[in-house]
Amino acid sequence: MKRTITAVVSTVVTAVLAASPSMASVDLNIFNSKPEIQSQFEEEAEKYAREKGVNMTVTMSNDPVITHMNAKYDHGEPYALSMVDAKDIYTLREHALDLSDLEAAADTDYAIELDGKVLALPFCIEARGIIYNKSAIEENTGETFDPASVRTLDDFTGLLDRLVEGGMETPVGILKEDWSLAAHYLLQVYEERNDPEAFISDLLSGDADLIHDEKFNSLMDTFDVLKKYNYGQGEEAVNEDRNTTEDMLAYGDIAFMFGGNWDWSLIVQSGSGCEMGMMPVPQNMDDGCNEKLVGGGSKFWFIDNSVSDEVQQAAKDFLNWMDRDPDGQVFVTTTCALVSPYKANTLEVQDPLSICVKDFVDAGSLIPSYVFQPDDHFTVLGALFQEYLADRIDRETFASGIETYWKNAQQIEH
Repeated sequence: MKRTITAVVSTVVTAVLAASPSMASVDLNIFNSKPEIQSQFEEEAEKYAREKGVNMTVTMSNDPVITHMNAKYDHGEPYALSMVDAKDIYTLREHALDLSDLEAAADTDYAIELDGKVLALPFCIEARGIIYNKSAIEENTGETFDPASVRTLDDFTGLLDRLVEGGMETPVGILKEDWSLAAHYLLQVYEERNDPEAFISDLLSGDADLIHDEKFNSLMDTFDVLKKYNYGQGEEAVNEDRNTTEDMLAYGDIAFMFGGNWDWSLIVQSGSGCEMGMMPVPQNMDDGCNEKLVGGGSKFWFIDNSVSDEVQQAAKDFLNWMDRDPDGQVFVTTTCALVSPYKANTLEVQDPLSICVKDFVDAGSLIPSYVFQPDDHFTVLGALFQEYLADRIDRETFASGIETYWKNAQQIEH
């Protein structure tokens, strides 16, 4: 039942994939910041190396992305091609090559442009919400489950109560990782408003009053319900293992987990065959956010401008390959089970979570991600959020801690 992903803690793993010695080759070292696709990436890179005559090295680190990237630049060892978070592009902009001339740059609506230059291209489209196990819900309740019927927190709480009555003692799993709590859930407090930038400005100036903020309390009310029905309580909640939680969801031991379509690459490994999907975070507000997912272009590629022209061209070729080449399109959409951000890729998305995301994208029901949080946002506030998850602090203390963090924060220039 249990499975593992190719990952390490505060270390680096590298896959060196050599081209045939009979072919003229170039060395292309790549940084991958999506651990859930490392094994797929290694296998695909091996095929790409054989076919294209490129010696590829795919490296992954579980350190915070910007920490790892800064260390590489401090040692004068840049990657030729790096997959980082959107906010990291703004921090690393001086190292990024202009990609305006790439076919792929003209084929997406999610490229990052600065000072008239395209500095980064998206790897995929990702979105966040509540992942559900439809099969488990229906088996437990004896009723057809329609996620559109669960919009308010009252709706959600009622369904959770029915699941408990049906024998599912704890129908929720919460990922305790700091990135899930602070880089995903807490961000929605900023994102789900008409002017996120204005709200961030209030946080920076100390004018925000979170404990009396309607959106903060709405999302925290929902989080409290998730916490109430979580399979781990108190200190146990911050000791839960991600693989265990995803397995429990896949097999129907729990019915709900906050996450995103990236989780499918782990869930699918269970082979449970349960029907899954993703829905917006239920809330008792009428601002429409409970009818939308939050997301957009995710994980951005940039090419280092200090590597040789030959290596830069190899990196460009790889990006165009993911956009235009049938094998590259299959790699993103089928192998990695993600939604492509490129118009040339018309392949049908394969997994149920990405199908849900694509449906929300096509319907214009995607709240844009906020990507300019400081580099230490998810580590500092993630640790604070874990305190709240473990019931060590109350909501007022949590809100005050967030305000204190922002009043001393250095926002990314953009």
